[in-house]
Amino acid sequence: MTAQPVRLTVVPNEVEADILCGMLRANGIACLHRRTDVSSAIVSQSLGSAAYTEVLVDEHDLARARELTAGPAGD
Repeated sequence: MTAQPVRLTVVPNEVEADILCGMLRANGIACLHRRTDVSSAIVSQSLGSAAYTEVLVDEHDLARARELTAGPAGD
């Protein structure tokens, strides 16, 4: 990563972060993941109780990474 890393998303665990980063890397986007500093109160409603992990990408890759992780149109 050469640009400022920014948070793409938060996932429930490191396994999901590994899978997501693998897909991003396969599409030419550098990424990393780490335990998040997000308060569990913020994400607990949508993710439940877990070891929250944030996925980071270069700031200049954020738009493309969002497109790749958005899913099919209409979702």
